[in-house]
Amino acid sequence: MEKKLFTKDFTLVVIGQIISLFGNAAVRFALPLYLLNQTGSSALYGTVMACAFIPAILLSPVGGMIADRVSKRNIMVVLDFTTAGILLVFLFLQGRVDLVFLLTLTLMLLFGIAGAYQPAVQASIPVLVTQERYMQANAVINIVSSFAALLGPVLGGVLYSVYGLLPILEIGTVCFVVSAVMEIFIRIPHEKQETQGSILQIMSQDLAESFWFIRRQKPVIGRGLAVVCCVNLFFSAVINVGLPYLITEVLPFTSSMANRLYGYAEGVLAAGGIAGGIGAGILAQKLQVRKVGNLLTMAALCLFPVGLALLWVKSAMVVYLIMTVCCFVIMASATMFSVQIMAFVQTETPQNLVGKVISVCMMLSMCAQPFGNAMYGVLFELCRGREAIVLLAAGAASLMTAAWARKVFSRL
Repeated sequence: MEKKLFTKDFTLVVIGQIISLFGNAAVRFALPLYLLNQTGSSALYGTVMACAFIPAILLSPVGGMIADRVSKRNIMVVLDFTTAGILLVFLFLQGRVDLVFLLTLTLMLLFGIAGAYQPAVQASIPVLVTQERYMQANAVINIVSSFAALLGPVLGGVLYSVYGLLPILEIGTVCFVVSAVMEIFIRIPHEKQETQGSILQIMSQDLAESFWFIRRQKPVIGRGLAVVCCVNLFFSAVINVGLPYLITEVLPFTSSMANRLYGYAEGVLAAGGIAGGIGAGILAQKLQVRKVGNLLTMAALCLFPVGLALLWVKSAMVVYLIMTVCCFVIMASATMFSVQIMAFVQTETPQNLVGKVISVCMMLSMCAQPFGNAMYGVLFELCRGREAIVLLAAGAASLMTAAWARKVFSRL
């Protein structure tokens, strides 16, 4: 295997991720925002986003099991073509079917496909790069994801505020088709594993093997997963639900201005992800997983200025600027945390188990996300006019999670 990072096949994976994730970011930005604009309800928004995560949770382990047995390239190709087909069906049914039902179903399908797609991408890294390149390869994948998430919402926010939903869905469809065609030319080494029994038996065996590895052979992975679940429950969810709600419904901007500003805020989040990915790549040899709690502490502390600004600052634009600066730091810290955790799992897991173990890790970590989305949707609705209380409470819970992370990983 070549020692350099950017081999031809890894480069094609990266380019395919840029195109596919750009379309994904634009569509997943526009659809929930369209729902929020039409209803103005944070509770409904949080509930729909919670429902959208359920298929991702259920299909993530399936994607990992398939990734260990089927060509990872073929998984990427088929799922990109499928996503393009879903968007075409949405365009056809829009206006003919109840909006909330159609948006919920579409988001569930898109999140479900993403849940099955990412284990294939992550499981391809150990067979495309050498072990000493794992941290850098994961950093590149995170940078690509953040870069796409930067362009998607920013351009999506501008297009949405001027032209509405239709052009975003059309651009997303083209992105998925182009990505799928390009991925056909990727060569990812694959060793076919022997299978015995029915599909359900194979799935149960794979799940049992993965859980045994996480709980018994590498219990630190299990404890780390519990930390990630708390991060998703108390921290990630408040950003997912709070950012669009605060900008478009709480701060006194006009509707078109609010939608553009929300797109810019998502772009700032993505820029933070790029900064964190670059930092993780440059500092790959110096970063230590036992110190990831410090990154979570830095991110958690950034929730307090946002809450205090909502309480004390009168200018909506100043509050918005404080919010976006804090979001940049939050995302940079969270990305470096994610890169280190993923590289740690890949390093500690045998190649014949890596797809299954990563998918189970993703499934378990995502389980907290729907509960967090629904919880914060209801809390923001109940605390209408006092949204700062929700943010300050989330910051306190996130600080306790960071303290736990330091305890869990400090022994490594």
